[in-house]
Amino acid sequence: MNHKGRRLYEGKAKILYEGPEPGTLVVHFKDDATAFNGEKFEVIEGKGVLNNRISEFIFTRLGEMGIPTSFIKRLNMREQLHKRVEIIPLEVIVRNIAAGSIAKRLGLKEGDPLPRSIIEYCYKNDELGDPLVAEEHITAFGWASPQELDDIVQYAIRINDYLSGLFAGVGIRLVDFKLEFGREYSPDGMVRTVLADEISPDSCRLWDMKTGEKLDKDRFRRDLGGLVDAYTEVARRLGLITGGGNGMRPGPKLVKG
Repeated sequence: MNHKGRRLYEGKAKILYEGPEPGTLVVHFKDDATAFNGEKFEVIEGKGVLNNRISEFIFTRLGEMGIPTSFIKRLNMREQLHKRVEIIPLEVIVRNIAAGSIAKRLGLKEGDPLPRSIIEYCYKNDELGDPLVAEEHITAFGWASPQELDDIVQYAIRINDYLSGLFAGVGIRLVDFKLEFGREYSPDGMVRTVLADEISPDSCRLWDMKTGEKLDKDRFRRDLGGLVDAYTEVARRLGLITGGGNGMRPGPKLVKG
């Protein structure tokens, strides 16, 4: 059965197609790895399969705890079905540990815990390099309403609490992560804010609690190598892979669910 309609949009890591029913999208996870606003690029076989499975697992668990999401179901090894929503043009970044841009901007030592979890916003605009913005900018330019921002903050805090515990339970420290949200319009005219896009090692910083080994896209950004091995290890610890070793070699298999 062909679930996909016409191609609607191709981003750095995913392709969006019309879904089989009105108001749905098929999200295809690519193997493309990009960094520094697309300046660095490589195709890494197996990355999309792992991100698809990990994101499905996390979105399913968040839905079960009452976080509204656009996710409907996984269709196959590389594709998911989502409700079609209007994306709010913000990247919402939740930070628990100093790393990446905040360490550089504020002169912090990478790896130091922050005084408390911090939520930052970036305006989604590739031409501008997704600049950091404040709540004043967001409401003044109408990117999101004050009520939507309240919803986003409450959801982000709950998601951080849940994911921090989930990953800590399998020996992984959640350093920071990126979220995107959208507006879901119902037939009766009601609008609600929902979690959209993906949550995977592409959008999180994940460090092994004992060794500090990076299990996320920083392996690509910093030329550390072993990106698929790291993503496979995250999936294995979450119980999504059976067997040992590299998930792209014979042996371990993605668990159906």
